Amino acid sequence: MIRRPVASGQFYSKSSTELRRDISKLVEGGVRTRKALGVVMPHAGYVYSGSVAGATISSIKLPKRFIILGPNHTGYGKTFSVMSEGVWTMPFGEATIDSELAGKILDISDLAEEDPRAHTYEHSIEVEIPFLQYFSTDFKFVPIVISDTDIDSLKQFGLQLAEAIGKPHDDTLVIASSDFTHYEPHSIAVEKDKIAINAILDLDINGLAKSVKAHDITMCGLAPICAMLSCVKKMGAAHANLVKYQTSGESGGDLSSVVGYAGIVISRD
Repeated sequence: MIRRPVASGQFYSKSSTELRRDISKLVEGGVRTRKALGVVMPHAGYVYSGSVAGATISSIKLPKRFIILGPNHTGYGKTFSVMSEGVWTMPFGEATIDSELAGKILDISDLAEEDPRAHTYEHSIEVEIPFLQYFSTDFKFVPIVISDTDIDSLKQFGLQLAEAIGKPHDDTLVIASSDFTHYEPHSIAVEKDKIAINAILDLDINGLAKSVKAHDITMCGLAPICAMLSCVKKMGAAHANLVKYQTSGESGGDLSSVVGYAGIVISRD
């Protein structure tokens, strides 16, 4: 099965040469030795959120296996939609799905279902892949689109992911794809997003869900983040660090209506 990109030429360049040049300006150099269990990364156009995504992914040592959890913007597919086989064609080349790990997830989880439809037009996972491929194309990944917002289900799914990953946990990085507040003035977005970010830094799933509801924080990836937190906490996560936060207004210049972006790394220490 081959999935073709839907966001190239829009969210990021479809030219591999231009894309490599663009990402080189967004990532940080040096040797990456810090190991992570999970990260939160944005999924907007690189001109707006690329510096946050680049700073986040280039701050850690990357494994050769990823689970990428994305929110469902299209409405297609099952609640927990797994694409378990095939390749995603990207400007830097093909990204191969880890069929073995995807199969374990489908076997273990009573929530996950095989459904490539959810991935056909969804950009939230796709835009993360060029950042991974910039550093290495020698990896496999499992894409999962989540549309459920029931916290108990998300917690349960996270535990099931941890069971499927098994040990050693450091071999797999769980990426939760999410933007934060949408289309509010810059000052309000910053204030609201700080509340959500602090809950994530505390690894507090219930607190995050309650804060998002209480303060009407329009982050699109609440479900992926909650599932990721549940998963990495089961794998021993004890520390979270905010790598970078900014809004689209800071990169685009219009502060009247912005989207917030946060890059967060979660590890054992």
